[in-house]
Amino acid sequence: MSSDPYSSYPPHPSHLPQSPYPTNRPHPPRYSSPTYPWQPAAPPEPEPRRRPVHAPLGHHSDLRILRSAYRWQRRVATLTALGYFVLFLVLSAYAPGFMTSEGIGGLPVGLLLGLAQLPVTCLAIALYEHTARRRVDPLAERIRHQARLDAKRGVAR
Repeated sequence: MSSDPYSSYPPHPSHLPQSPYPTNRPHPPRYSSPTYPWQPAAPPEPEPRRRPVHAPLGHHSDLRILRSAYRWQRRVATLTALGYFVLFLVLSAYAPGFMTSEGIGGLPVGLLLGLAQLPVTCLAIALYEHTARRRVDPLAERIRHQARLDAKRGVAR
């Protein structure tokens, strides 16, 4: 006889070797009646939904494209205006001889460059408007149109 008093019992399931592959056991059947009379009835399973013909607007890649186009538009306009102004400041600080030299009509170059700030700012505004009309506005209009169609489809359901 063995010295272990529990050797006659079968091993516990947690001590058995586990298979790395899932077992194909069927799920227990679902009962339509509750276990207890006071238990509420199980809600009916929802019907599977049909996939929409197009992706919903929130997941649409046009939004990502619109954000990048708008970001590009802001950078071009900002760098045009700020770049010129920073160039003017750097020249004022590190090239005073150049800025005080005589320019067109006997005016100092620094004054001419300072006066040129207004046309450069107008150029930045014109670039902003041009890129808006050319890239951003068509994308925004396409997204608005898609949103209207999504709204109509949502009402029809």
